[in-house]
Amino acid sequence: MFVPSHFREDDIGKLHQYIRDIGLGLLIVADEDGIEANHIPFHLSIEQDGKFTRLQCHVARSNPVWSRLTPKARVLVVFQGPDAYISPSWYKTKTETGRVVPTWNYLAVHAEGTARTVEDPVWLKDHLHRLTSQQESDMDQPWSVDDAPADYVDRLAQAIVGIEIDIETLTGKLKASQNQPESNRVGVKKGLENRGEKGDCIIASLIR
Repeated sequence: MFVPSHFREDDIGKLHQYIRDIGLGLLIVADEDGIEANHIPFHLSIEQDGKFTRLQCHVARSNPVWSRLTPKARVLVVFQGPDAYISPSWYKTKTETGRVVPTWNYLAVHAEGTARTVEDPVWLKDHLHRLTSQQESDMDQPWSVDDAPADYVDRLAQAIVGIEIDIETLTGKLKASQNQPESNRVGVKKGLENRGEKGDCIIASLIR
């Protein structure tokens, strides 16, 4: 991913939180058989000593992607955050010089590393609990895997394969009008808030 210096996000803590907030990632595998991409919810696991950061997910056993993950296969996971079209009519410089063009503001995090498959039933059940707890944490009445019948969960767990990715490279890009003068950033923020479409308010809040 091309990341100009003014759009680069290097704060690891923020990148980890973005991954948690987005949740759904695009797992990309490329080998001699071609390129394949799968949209999968991920759980971010950080060891207590901070030395190992992993992404964990699972796919249906019938999904052939897991069989392509040879030992230490390298993969890319893309987390696409909120995005918004930016109209040049929001820029103050439009009336001053007319030298403005449309653009798109967005948030994206790319995680690259080595992957392995996991079929251990204990690991899989623990993973399902962690993934569910992560997504249910802000619910008024959080649902738990334990709320479902144990035999039902056991059958479903037999039909999936886990994937664990050791993150080696984490790249963040936040394009939020940082390359514009303050007057234009104010105009973009106001324009987004007034339009109020999905993602607009989030992008507006990221403009600093």
